[in-house]
Amino acid sequence: MTFQERILYHQIHPLKLATDIGVTFPACYFLWRHELLLAAAFALLPPVVVSAILIAAVDLEPYKQSAFGRYLATYMSREMEALRLSGFLLVALGSWLHRVWLLPCGFAIVLLAWTRGLIWRKA
Repeated sequence: MTFQERILYHQIHPLKLATDIGVTFPACYFLWRHELLLAAAFALLPPVVVSAILIAAVDLEPYKQSAFGRYLATYMSREMEALRLSGFLLVALGSWLHRVWLLPCGFAIVLLAWTRGLIWRKA
């Protein structure tokens, strides 16, 4: 498996998904309180550490061969990864500015980026 494939398929490892989801709420809490350093620590450190471990040391071939892996290879482009990030940034901005309505908008963007292939199939 190439390094680029490892970067792609680690995104669907359960530990990576749990980490990304799990850090969102504490990061938003600290952003809400304008504690930027703590928010950044929660939002960045655990996902980076988990990603590094998964990319370097875990056999990701089963994830590549799974249905989710095939979906990811087809639909998770760099543009969709950027869209996921922009959704999180919208959630972060909503937390910082205390604009609650931005939170579901940001989460919807992240969800759309993950499920785009279910909504708009490639020909």
